[in-house]
Amino acid sequence: MLQIPLGFRKGQRLRTKPVKLPVNLINGLHFRNLRGDFFGGLTAAIVALPLALAFGVASGIGPIAGLYGAACVGFFAALLGGTPSQISGPTGPMTVVMAATFASLTQGQNDPQAGLALAFTVVMLGGVFQILMGILQFGKYITLMPYTVISGFMSGVGVIIVIPQIAPLFGHPSTANIIDSLAALPGVIRNANPIAELLGVLTLFIVFAAPRRLNRILPAPLLALVACTLLSVLVFPEDSIPRIGTIPSGLPELHLPYLTFNNLKNILGYGLMLAVLGSIDSLLTSLVADNITRTQHDSDRELIGQGIGNLLSGLIGGLPGAGATMRTVINVQSGGRTPISGIIHALILVVIVLKAGPLTAPIPHAVLAGILIKVGIDIIDWDFLKRAHRLSPRGAGLMYLVMGLTVFVDLITAVAVGVFLANLLTIKNHTDLQIKEMKLVTEGDHETWLSPEEQHLLNAAHGKILLFRCSGPMSFGAAKAISRRLLIVKGYRVLLLDLSNVSRLGITALLAIETMLQDAQEKQRHVFLVGAQGQVQRRLQTSEVLRKFPVTHQSADRLEALQQGLGLCGVSL
Repeated sequence: MLQIPLGFRKGQRLRTKPVKLPVNLINGLHFRNLRGDFFGGLTAAIVALPLALAFGVASGIGPIAGLYGAACVGFFAALLGGTPSQISGPTGPMTVVMAATFASLTQGQNDPQAGLALAFTVVMLGGVFQILMGILQFGKYITLMPYTVISGFMSGVGVIIVIPQIAPLFGHPSTANIIDSLAALPGVIRNANPIAELLGVLTLFIVFAAPRRLNRILPAPLLALVACTLLSVLVFPEDSIPRIGTIPSGLPELHLPYLTFNNLKNILGYGLMLAVLGSIDSLLTSLVADNITRTQHDSDRELIGQGIGNLLSGLIGGLPGAGATMRTVINVQSGGRTPISGIIHALILVVIVLKAGPLTAPIPHAVLAGILIKVGIDIIDWDFLKRAHRLSPRGAGLMYLVMGLTVFVDLITAVAVGVFLANLLTIKNHTDLQIKEMKLVTEGDHETWLSPEEQHLLNAAHGKILLFRCSGPMSFGAAKAISRRLLIVKGYRVLLLDLSNVSRLGITALLAIETMLQDAQEKQRHVFLVGAQGQVQRRLQTSEVLRKFPVTHQSADRLEALQQGLGLCGVSL
């Protein structure tokens, strides 16, 4: 407790009031679940270790970068993020982007260290973009993405992870470029290293076939890593297969931001790509955590925490990270509920970084490749791939398009194209519904939405009154339909525009209505506006449409407007 003075006069005793420290600075922090948080963090760290090493190798930077990223992002995302039970660190999608970034920025560089510095600057910039997204409260919008797009790019990421790891599985170096990896596959398989192939296949067998009960006690990736590495050390010569080799131990070096004007455009593009992808990855994992813990995360706070973690990870030479679904689920299943579990997970990895460098040196690349292939296969959305074509052919086509663009172009292009096309399809569907609800009526028979008296009045007009009824939110997609519908009927004298069922009126639809009303007036036809209210009425007033009509031609009641229109047609009942 802190003691703060409430104020005193000379000779009086100083009065104080206890004030609690603002524990809510750390979202969801409490100390009532220390045992569960400890075991959750410990288990998550055990699972994270082989994945961090594998992601570091897959990125092209090195295994220590994966460990630095897992420790740094894991610690600060837990401390400052908005999802108490989430475990963060390098993930498959983030590693894919980082590998492409590193390969692009080091290509043509005379100094490899300059390319490495540019790559870490991209990580820092991605963190800054995430922080800005959180401050600007973009969190609630990032996950508003169609499932077909999410499924397509996640499956594409899975393919990107699997294909480059086939070469290391057979004892050859990997290539980040997918097309090059596919082109090299026949030669890789023909010239396979039999020892690496054996270890890789054994790794795949362990990670896929490990029983669930055993997996809960000893995670399959860690079991495969330990067992296959021991087998390679005890049975096979040291130089018979590619291994990780010596990795530095101890505290990391600082990598200050490094920018060049020639690479500025690429750096900004890759930084934005990391930020968007990391935000999507993290917030989707947050939704998973909410679902299994029955809690509610803070999206914007989560982005800020992830951004700070990535900013500092780039500063110490670590990989970028995001919320990791598998590690988060394992943490929760093991008892983790608060940020303490994520902090413990990160601190355990820090100890490993400081002390376990010699232990990781003999790990074969083929073993890490087998672990990554399992990760990639798990990321692919097999369930939706199997039934997408039955649910919606258009949705399936969009998913496969996004998947193809993800694999052969890049993730940002894939997501941008996917979201754009998905929105077009949604607008088309909404427009079709709006058009279906439009009613252009000159006779009242069979129009059940009209009262019997309204039907009688409309029939008595003998086609001289045109009743145009719109419903629902009127978007720009309905504007062209409004114009086309009015061209169908020409012999009317009174136009009655019924907006009583319109909830919102878009600008384009408003302009189409304005043009329609002006045309009717120019042709010396009487126009009545019926039922405009709320946002629709305010928008009509703003555009000065209502000022062009006498008050008597603005009515809240359709029956009253029909009676007036019938009188203007010269019909008496």
